[in-house]
Amino acid sequence: MKRTLKRLILLSLTASAVALGADKVTTVPVHFARGADSAQLHGTFSGYDSINYEIAAQSGQQMTVKIEGSRNANFNVFAPGDQPGQSAASGSGYPGKAWSGVLPRTGTYTVQVYQMRASARRGEKVPHDVTFTIR
Repeated sequence: MKRTLKRLILLSLTASAVALGADKVTTVPVHFARGADSAQLHGTFSGYDSINYEIAAQSGQQMTVKIEGSRNANFNVFAPGDQPGQSAASGSGYPGKAWSGVLPRTGTYTVQVYQMRASARRGEKVPHDVTFTIR
């Protein structure tokens, strides 16, 4: 009985430590000004954290994503229903390499902004400006 209780306490403490060490994912909706076909947002994160920008779009539209700022800013584009860490990205980019594509489905696209493990491990901050254009 004591051994089982000790084991349950240890498992509980381990689960709590994992939960406390979880990466922070911030979700930011993207909205266009009336009549505009692009929007620019500014964000900052550090370490293993990331920002998921969510943008509604229609099938057949052309979307372009461009990021500037920290050289550590990378992004992945996910189609509606696909999720970072669970699905393959539809596209990707980094400062100096924009992504553009014709959208296959109507719905909410997710653009995940993150940094690679080496700089995340050092806890580097990633200030960035990301521009979304949909035509």
